[in-house]
Amino acid sequence: MKQILYHLFEHQYLGRQEARRILQHIAQGRYNDAQIASLITVFLMRNISVDELAGFRDALLEMRVPVDLGGYQMIDIVGTGGDGKNTFNISTASCFTVAGAGYHVVKHGNYGATSVSGASNVMEQHGVKFTADAGRLRRSIDGCGLAYLHAPLFNPALKAVAPVRKSLAVRSFFNMLGPLVNPALPACQLLGVYNLPLLRLYSYTYQESDTRFAVVHSLDGYDEISLTDAFKVSMPGMEKLYTPEMLGFTRCREADLDGGETPRQAAVIFDNVLRNQASAAQMNCVVVNAAFAIQVLCPGKTIDDCIAEARESLQSGRALDTFNKFIQLNQ
Repeated sequence: MKQILYHLFEHQYLGRQEARRILQHIAQGRYNDAQIASLITVFLMRNISVDELAGFRDALLEMRVPVDLGGYQMIDIVGTGGDGKNTFNISTASCFTVAGAGYHVVKHGNYGATSVSGASNVMEQHGVKFTADAGRLRRSIDGCGLAYLHAPLFNPALKAVAPVRKSLAVRSFFNMLGPLVNPALPACQLLGVYNLPLLRLYSYTYQESDTRFAVVHSLDGYDEISLTDAFKVSMPGMEKLYTPEMLGFTRCREADLDGGETPRQAAVIFDNVLRNQASAAQMNCVVVNAAFAIQVLCPGKTIDDCIAEARESLQSGRALDTFNKFIQLNQ
């Protein structure tokens, strides 16, 4: 590792196969925490390359615990994390909104590393038991349209670095990898990123695969569509700048999306959204993210139609029914 670090400190880049081997060695426990922390720091000081990202992804996919949920067209809705905004669980609420609208979702998530509540935190607050059992995951998606994959159960390398990530409490290239290594390999994905270079990096990466995708970024630094500012959406063959007003939404404030100081507080906001009892800003933020996910699944639909579907899922109670059924199936 010392030679690798010197190479990187001299502003050199890793090849795809070299990056793949490094992540394999991390998973095998060959490096200590200080070395891993130094590696993370390198990629905080400069952008990761397409080859480096692809090599790290290759290693994680090779080592993953595979999950066969074939038979459904599935989507994952996820942010990279690391935007420092401490929002409530917007992408997770969007997942249940999409599932409530009749689509199939396979959510890949973890505990919060740089925020109070990640997807796994909010699941645990509701008594959800994580599993890698394919039969239970199949029953979940059959029964309510959504299966949840807790990342450490499926990606040993991510589990191996969890203590270092938690101690550093800063974004890292592992945040960037999580969205690319969903063990079920869904055909569709909505991904939120915290800056424009990442939007283009992921767009290039997705274009080399068969994944149908949208990469979104709010220009004030959110890794999701926050409606606090203009936002960009990159889809196959298209990159477009939207404002909240273009889609009929009122612009909201950063404080409107805060996730609180504890996982329990974040879970209360999450519950209020699904119960259709949250603030207009909280509801609209979930609706717009769910809407663009629906458009990834159904490219022929207009974004206005997708917004209407997402709003109806929440207002009708179908999103809440989906979540309640999910809890029953996953305890």
